[in-house]
Amino acid sequence: GGRFANEVIVISEGIAGIIRQRCHRESNLIYNGVPLPPPSTQTDYLTLIGAQPGRYILAVARLVPEKGLHDLIEAFLQMDGDYQLIIAGDADHETDYSRGLKKRAGQSSRIIMTGYITGEPLNQVYSHARLFVLPSAHEGLPIVLLEALSYGLPVLVSDIPANREVGLPEARYFKCGDIAALKERMTMHLQRDL
Repeated sequence: GGRFANEVIVISEGIAGIIRQRCHRESNLIYNGVPLPPPSTQTDYLTLIGAQPGRYILAVARLVPEKGLHDLIEAFLQMDGDYQLIIAGDADHETDYSRGLKKRAGQSSRIIMTGYITGEPLNQVYSHARLFVLPSAHEGLPIVLLEALSYGLPVLVSDIPANREVGLPEARYFKCGDIAALKERMTMHLQRDL
């Protein structure tokens, strides 16, 4: 498709560079976008899952290794305090990785795994989060990051090129795969983003 299509559309400068290098052609850059949602004032779903509004870190992702949720869980488990971690998402197909992630998360009562959610439940977890974290090792241009920003959430993301392309302040990035740095930045933002 990259070589023989009449036109190629890409969602980031990084992917445009890949098409240029691998396929020896230019592409049309059209960034991902998201609507500006009306934040939810409801909390019934949060009550159902045992979450406290404004007292949790949120991650929204498929349960696959490249999303880095294993690093997020390990960093979170090293943190002091009574904040919760909500991971919204599931695996397309159950794998050893997704089973292991759920098992590790199940070792802490402060970690809530919602499974795949959409609609009002997803609106509520975005609307009432204290901090959004995306620890991915690979992305195109992450829609979940754009969604979090559309809710006005403070965010913390890995320093991969796709996340850097969003152009956040430097303090909103951490070194991908560095659990200590992730823990330090989460702690800092939870204290700072009051």
